[in-house]
Amino acid sequence: MLREHRVRWPEVVAVVDRHGPGSLTYPQLADRVARLATWLARNGAATGHRVLWLGQNSAAILELMLACAQTGAALCIANWRQSPEEMLFTLDDLDPRLIVWQHGAIGATVAEVRSRRNNSAETWLRYDADTGVSEYEAAIAGQSPHDDLPGASPGQPLLLLYTAGFSGKPAASILTQRGIIAQSFCYAAQREFDSSLRYLNATPLFHVATLLDMCAAFLIGGRNIFVPQASAGEMCELIDREGITATFVLPPTIEQMLVENADGRFNLKSLRSLPYNDAWNAMVTLDDSPWGKRPYGYGQTETMGYTTFNAIGAPGIGAMGRPSPIIRMAFVDDAGEPVPDGQVGEIAVRGASVSPGYWNRPEMDAARYTDGWRRTGDLGRREADGSISFIGSKGRLIKSAAENIYPAEVESCIRQLDGVADVAVIGTPDPQWTQSVKALVVLKPESAVTADQVIRHCRARIASYKKPRTVEFLAALPRVNGAMDYARLDADHGGGGYPGTG
Repeated sequence: MLREHRVRWPEVVAVVDRHGPGSLTYPQLADRVARLATWLARNGAATGHRVLWLGQNSAAILELMLACAQTGAALCIANWRQSPEEMLFTLDDLDPRLIVWQHGAIGATVAEVRSRRNNSAETWLRYDADTGVSEYEAAIAGQSPHDDLPGASPGQPLLLLYTAGFSGKPAASILTQRGIIAQSFCYAAQREFDSSLRYLNATPLFHVATLLDMCAAFLIGGRNIFVPQASAGEMCELIDREGITATFVLPPTIEQMLVENADGRFNLKSLRSLPYNDAWNAMVTLDDSPWGKRPYGYGQTETMGYTTFNAIGAPGIGAMGRPSPIIRMAFVDDAGEPVPDGQVGEIAVRGASVSPGYWNRPEMDAARYTDGWRRTGDLGRREADGSISFIGSKGRLIKSAAENIYPAEVESCIRQLDGVADVAVIGTPDPQWTQSVKALVVLKPESAVTADQVIRHCRARIASYKKPRTVEFLAALPRVNGAMDYARLDADHGGGGYPGTG
């Protein structure tokens, strides 16, 4: 597809990244990717191997993904805010042949990790440089492009995205080239994206939502603009300068942009946006596409995003719209048998965009996949009019801004602290961030563990945004038939605001 893009769009700008290669046309992007793919193949990152990106948003993510498609390798885009312990876990689990990393974003963390790790089979390639040409740019410049690379078959893994499953152990979901292409075109149709699209990648690309936007923009011949992270000032400047037409922006960033542009010095009218408040609505152009009128739907990382779209068809009884044209959806009981329409069951999906499984997790694959169907772990219902209602997770999920926080992961971390006998983690409503993490802890006899110790223990072992905001100590935690009674904990300790609960 990239080779065709270079002749289909010979003068169209494909990429803008002023923190990286600058502005690239599709032919220039294709040349860089071909050179990068040659370097990957010559350094062992070929079919069956993994490449790991450790850094903030960058055009390098698109380049690496396209290069891996030419060599048959798979790219993992990891959360750059990992703690050293989490990064070590990712490296041990993924066993990548190549790690491309940004010193400016995570230099101290990488230094600690490399001091504790010795694997001669892996190569570390620094993306940025203090002065002169970086290792990444030197690798590209030092190669000649070749057209005889094997390439990835449509069903091979191309992307690996970690999701912290309900077991508390992160797992990398496998996304294939076929699934990425099918989902990107389907999504682009709902958004009414075309080659005039100028998409600003501002929220993290290790999240499937922004990653899907990036892939869709590339596939339809649009322009991808990259910023390292969501900075209100830089975003306003780029929207004005580049004529940005779409981005994914969260309410806290919108508020910061409203302050940044209070004097109106930036023209943001090119941006088609969902409505927010009167000041924002006056500053941008409201999106009148089917998606703009009825956005979102239900989906997961393991399905490359959405499996249902509110934009499909007329509004229905269910709040999650209707299944995507490339997806089959069923609702099943614990035995895997379909339940009648109108009854709640576990959502099961199959189709082009559905992950074939997890990297190196046969036990999870066995639990989640049956006869080609993926059991999502979420509860839903097909309504009489064919629309879909999302009821909630069979497990539990806390949403803090754009971040998914799995209580099981935080609980597993806290249980490692000496003096802790039992723990449950709930989400409490937060007017700015949707939810905050609250830990309910039972101590062992004679233990003197404090709330501050619990928080510091978590901060040292998991990403900072996952740590509890508050800690409450209890004599015991309620259980029903041996299972934690989270409903009672929510009721007694201020829990609520979970995704999909209204």
